[in-house]
Amino acid sequence: MSEELKRNYEICEEIGRGRFGVVYRCISSVSAHTFACKSIDKRLLANDAIDRQCLTKEPKIHQIVSGSPNIVELHQVFEDTDHLHLVLEFCGYQTLYERMLAGTFPEKEAAAVLEKLVRAVAHCHLRGVAHRDIKPDNVFFDDQNSLKLGDFGSAEWFGNGEMMSGLVGTPYYVAPEVVDGSDYTEKVDVWSCGVILYIMLAGIPPFYGESATEIFQAVLRGNLRFPTRLFHSVSPGAKDLLRKMLCKDVSRRLSAEQVLRHPWMMSGGDLRDD
Repeated sequence: MSEELKRNYEICEEIGRGRFGVVYRCISSVSAHTFACKSIDKRLLANDAIDRQCLTKEPKIHQIVSGSPNIVELHQVFEDTDHLHLVLEFCGYQTLYERMLAGTFPEKEAAAVLEKLVRAVAHCHLRGVAHRDIKPDNVFFDDQNSLKLGDFGSAEWFGNGEMMSGLVGTPYYVAPEVVDGSDYTEKVDVWSCGVILYIMLAGIPPFYGESATEIFQAVLRGNLRFPTRLFHSVSPGAKDLLRKMLCKDVSRRLSAEQVLRHPWMMSGGDLRDD
């Protein structure tokens, strides 16, 4: 571990683990404030040019999108021979995934969560960045119950409307245009947010399969349904928004800014007479 990092921070317990690294809780030697340290093992990326590129890209992109109250802040970057260390805002231990395990959300609560998440996404898109791996595991809540979007390891710069490519993301949440190998736009993030909203309201994903292959096939079919037993008490406004976020036709899919202006969102999830 970087000597400079150890001089500046006391490294504490492991709080997370991913494909290429470990996340630790750490404490600043100067301020005594708590942070999270994401340590990426560069040796695991040695034979993969794309992953090595992501390694250098992540801190740069994270700095571009910092400054939103709904995005995890990047504080410092340290590097040594074998590791890249990102010192990040500490958001506690709870993710949206853990909250979703408890069951479905009332519409007002779902709207409140979605509004903050889509504000984070709109902030990224305005700066030419697509997250590309929006899922409940990457949505955190701090001690003040503020929502924070994190983990920009799959994020990409799309600049002034340039198309992106590559199969990136998590099966349940990935957009059909990513699965079918097409070039795609930042609206893949809106699709992912739509999947999260569906699960918050219904308790199950809209496109299901027993394996990644089956899930991808369901996503490609894009057959969006609202089973009566799950949606009997969900308002027409919420279903209208879901149709417009989970729209296979990208030209008709809402942008993040348009999601925020949808009547159901503007009403705080209290639009009952649609």
